Amino acid sequence: MKTVQVRVKPGSKKGQMVQAALDGSLLVYLREPAVDGQANAALIKILAEHFGVSKSQVRIVQGRTSRTKVVEVN
Repeated sequence: MKTVQVRVKPGSKKGQMVQAALDGSLLVYLREPAVDGQANAALIKILAEHFGVSKSQVRIVQGRTSRTKVVEVN
């Protein structure tokens, strides 16, 4: 089990991408807006692809309504 700190940029024009930040966290750009959990669902999907696991193995532990999140990957 791995815990990762993530900073999310919803509604980004850059498209969906994952970058490593200088502080060791991940910076994730998402096209989806932060409305009705759309950005959280997109975050789980892109992190699952990034780590090569299924979506059910990625879980938001902290920060469901914040742009800074703690995510657990099994």
